[in-house]
Amino acid sequence: MPNQDNKNHPPRPTSPTSQTSQTSPTSPPPFLKTNGGYRRLKVYKITEIICDLTYHFAHTYLHQGDRTIDQMIQAARSGKQNIAEGSEASTTSRETEIKLTNVAKASLEELLIDYEDYLRQHHLTQWSVGHPRYQPMREYARSNKIETEYTLLMGKLDDEELANLCITLINQATYMLRRLIEKQQQQFLLEGGIREQMTRARLNYRNNQSHPSDPSDQSDQSDKSDPSNPSDKK
Repeated sequence: MPNQDNKNHPPRPTSPTSQTSQTSPTSPPPFLKTNGGYRRLKVYKITEIICDLTYHFAHTYLHQGDRTIDQMIQAARSGKQNIAEGSEASTTSRETEIKLTNVAKASLEELLIDYEDYLRQHHLTQWSVGHPRYQPMREYARSNKIETEYTLLMGKLDDEELANLCITLINQATYMLRRLIEKQQQQFLLEGGIREQMTRARLNYRNNQSHPSDPSDQSDQSDKSDPSNPSDKK
């Protein structure tokens, strides 16, 4: 038979430990912004195309043993990699982000000169304003089609066509990088560096701890006055 005394047994009191865990303050939110979305950047996609086209160009049209092969491939790779590294570093260092983005731009400008030198030294034409293929090439390089078609073009374009395509892509990429650097500088002026952000977050956290916004504090203050005490009515 069940014990009848258990029906009237009082509930167990809540332990102080469990009460404390229920009212423990929540952890402060992170103050660093999550960055690193470089793969979504249009300029990164363009530099990826430049890197692949340059690798094909250098190994197809330059003589084996020519030091320019490694120089062009490394410059193309540097343009792509420094965009990625700068984006990843932006979480903790705006200075590093700006520096690496500028390195990416400088590497692409070095690569641009290599392509211009190749055309000049091989007596080929660099397409500029007025050339019948200049504007169509610019429009094609700006389109989304090139992202899926450029691998098919590698075996179809001759050295003049491929060099001019890469020059067009490099000019577009360096323009985007200049705009990106301007935006990064504006973000630095508005948000400051990592030390300023850390100091600001720490001060805000300490202020919130010193002056918690709890409505019960106001009610506690109002209950301290005793209407029966004449001195409280002064």
